[in-house]
Amino acid sequence: MERVDLLAGVLAKTGDLVEGVGADQLSLSTPCHDYDVETLVNHLVGWLLLFESGCHGRSYDGDPGQYRCGADPAAEFRAAAAGLVGGWERYGFDREVAVTGSRKLPAETVFNMTLMEYMTHGWDLAVATSRPIPFTEEEAAETLARAKATLPPQYRGENMPFGEIVPVDEDAPAVDRLVAFLGREPKFNPSPR
Repeated sequence: MERVDLLAGVLAKTGDLVEGVGADQLSLSTPCHDYDVETLVNHLVGWLLLFESGCHGRSYDGDPGQYRCGADPAAEFRAAAAGLVGGWERYGFDREVAVTGSRKLPAETVFNMTLMEYMTHGWDLAVATSRPIPFTEEEAAETLARAKATLPPQYRGENMPFGEIVPVDEDAPAVDRLVAFLGREPKFNPSPR
């Protein structure tokens, strides 16, 4: 699967999940313990704006963690997603990309981080809102391979961005193996906060 096509598919499906969030679901808990559904949607859009800026060589003015969506989060998400995909198509991967501040990383690393972010949080959103997981086995398997190549052990554990790997069967669906690799329990039951 071509890299940019992979990302475009993951972002389109995650955008559909954002669009499908109902007002009565905003306070539901998610598998990402720091976020309810509303906070997760804000996080998804805020960080997508940061990734889109970096991909185009621009700095992002603001804190993506403090971003708050307007009246149409799905439109904001889709516009930033189109910009990000367009940036990868235009500028390619033979470069470094700024992620936060002036810190630059190899483009492939930033691309992999983006895939991990949007497939995993897309999964979080689908599970929290009791919707089908939209990602294909091929998308999830490729994202898992990229996650394994990208995520060093020192970013796991208490007060770190990722939890410890959750054991799952080797023949589990690739999306379950991905979220387990990133510290999620594949079986999660949403509840109001």
